Amino acid sequence: MTADGTGGVDDRWRLRLYIAGATPKSARALANLRRICDQHLADGYEITVVDLVQNPQLASTDQIVAIPTAVRCHPTPVRKVVGDLSDTAKVLSGLDIRPSGDSGIP
Repeated sequence: MTADGTGGVDDRWRLRLYIAGATPKSARALANLRRICDQHLADGYEITVVDLVQNPQLASTDQIVAIPTAVRCHPTPVRKVVGDLSDTAKVLSGLDIRPSGDSGIP
């Protein structure tokens, strides 16, 4: 924790969203990912959007074979979810995000 009692940068979830241009599917994936993060991670996340139309060589960084793909970079281990991210349960499971209000205690 930092001096002000908030989590430091290392406590934040870091996600990468790989897209291919400014398409409706790319916009929907980003909106869905932001909605899920806002709901379940509060302000403890950052999303980096990687446009493979502009930088195709970056696909090899996370071994991207389909788009859009969301990648959880931190906390480790790396996890991936492919698609427009409209299925909240699939995204939560795929990125291993606990639904808000889930303490993990049975």
